[in-house]
Amino acid sequence: MSIVKINALTVPAEQREVLERRFASRAGVVESSDGFEWFELLRPLEGTDRYLVYTRWRDEAAFQAWMEGPMKAAHQGGGAGAGRRPAADDSTVWTFEVVQQAGPKPEGASGD
Repeated sequence: MSIVKINALTVPAEQREVLERRFASRAGVVESSDGFEWFELLRPLEGTDRYLVYTRWRDEAAFQAWMEGPMKAAHQGGGAGAGRRPAADDSTVWTFEVVQQAGPKPEGASGD
């Protein structure tokens, strides 16, 4: 089964728009990375003030390859994020293994 990485970002109120713009304008390198399965940026509405960056990967090795390659290049040495002040004040990464998953049932599918 896949693994999920959730990056919990503490973002000051005045930096929220900056963070969202940066994610919106990202080059999309993660989408073409080997082993990448899904991405979501979650904006807090209630219960927390932390943004969550959700990514799902085939396995830990695929995530690490992205971290050491495209992600590292994007955040230093000439990438889109190089030389800019981070929008987040703090970041914590959580790792989960997917043990169960479900999606919507196709219309007309029986509950058998």
